[in-house]
Amino acid sequence: MAKKGGSADSVYKVVELVGTNSKSWEDAAANAVETAGGTLRDLRVAEIVKLDMTVENSEARTYRARALVSFKYGS
Repeated sequence: MAKKGGSADSVYKVVELVGTNSKSWEDAAANAVETAGGTLRDLRVAEIVKLDMTVENSEARTYRARALVSFKYGS
C-alpha cells in the first residue's frame, strides 16, 4: 500500500561482496564496503553473512568477510 504525505518509495539492489585482510575480520569487512563505495552510490546497509579465514602452517593468514551490501537503485 502506498504511503501518503509525499514520502517517495525507494528500490535497493543487494550485492554480495567478499573483503579480505591479513589483520582482522572487521578490517576485511571494512575493506569490502570501502572498495565498493568507490563505484557504487548511496550504500545503505552491509550485513555480514559469513566469516572465514585461510590457514597456513596452523596460523591464520587471511581473514575474509562476506557481506550483503545494499545501495539505492535508479536515478
